[in-house]
Amino acid sequence: MNCPRCAEGGAKFGKTRDGQQRYRCKACGKTFSEPKPLAGKRTSIAKATQALAMLLEGMSVRATMRLTGLEKKTILRLMVQAGEQCQRFLAGTIQQHPFADIQIDEQWGFVGCKEKTAVLKHYGPGCGDAYVYTAIERDSKFIIAFHVGKRSSDDTWKFIDRLKDCVSGRPQITTDGWKPYVPAIQFNWNWEVDYAQVHKTYGMTDPMGPRRYSPASIIDVEHKAVCGNPEKSRISTSHIERHNLSTRMHCRRMTRLTNAHSKKWENHEAMLALWYCWYNYCRKHQTLKTTPAVAAGLASEPWTLERLLGESAKMAA
Repeated sequence: MNCPRCAEGGAKFGKTRDGQQRYRCKACGKTFSEPKPLAGKRTSIAKATQALAMLLEGMSVRATMRLTGLEKKTILRLMVQAGEQCQRFLAGTIQQHPFADIQIDEQWGFVGCKEKTAVLKHYGPGCGDAYVYTAIERDSKFIIAFHVGKRSSDDTWKFIDRLKDCVSGRPQITTDGWKPYVPAIQFNWNWEVDYAQVHKTYGMTDPMGPRRYSPASIIDVEHKAVCGNPEKSRISTSHIERHNLSTRMHCRRMTRLTNAHSKKWENHEAMLALWYCWYNYCRKHQTLKTTPAVAAGLASEPWTLERLLGESAKMAA
């Protein structure tokens, strides 16, 4: 492990009171130790990983509280710290990787209340719709990048800017018909990209029928090449849409028609960061028989949640 002061290598130098390995720098003599997962929290790492694992399997905060015996505020603090660590970890480790076939979609959620109520009551930007933009690699099922924001041109550009930093080469990209994707992708890749859109046409909903909580039936699908020479047989958003279902099933705050939605924007973003990171490195995909990170060549073996917290703590240190 390298010294945080001079970046030189260190030799083992005993252990701390809580069992963490200590090191002493060979150059400057400074002693230091490995970053502790969820540093500053009194809850044991075993209890913390148990609570976080329950949240990642779709349980609510209060159900996790009843089963673990931890306080609600403790669980939320653990979740926020773990999520922030994972967000920095994803940003620091996924850079200029040769992802070949990328699918992009945006998924609706909300924080505090729905957009209509937030506008009527002047709640400000921290409430209302909270769309999560995600990009998945088709073959490895790896979540390359995500961004939580409004369904707007500005947030679309922020997401595509982040995605460009993660990807090298000339990938094939497929999105839905959301118009701001076109200039954002063309500009970031300087037109050196194979880009296509999937346009879906929905039927009219009967205004006299029962109220619907899902989109109307699809009556037509058009595959449209926008830039470059995308392979027609691979123009699809099916994989990212299937992953959207996994997100709703595993993140309780993304489940529709419940009161489990996020009450704070930072909590919402932290939980999604934790979910995407755990999905990439810890959760074995049934089709792949391994984790997306192993399939993408970014890990040599599936990780445990405890290891994920440890590795992300090093990145945050």
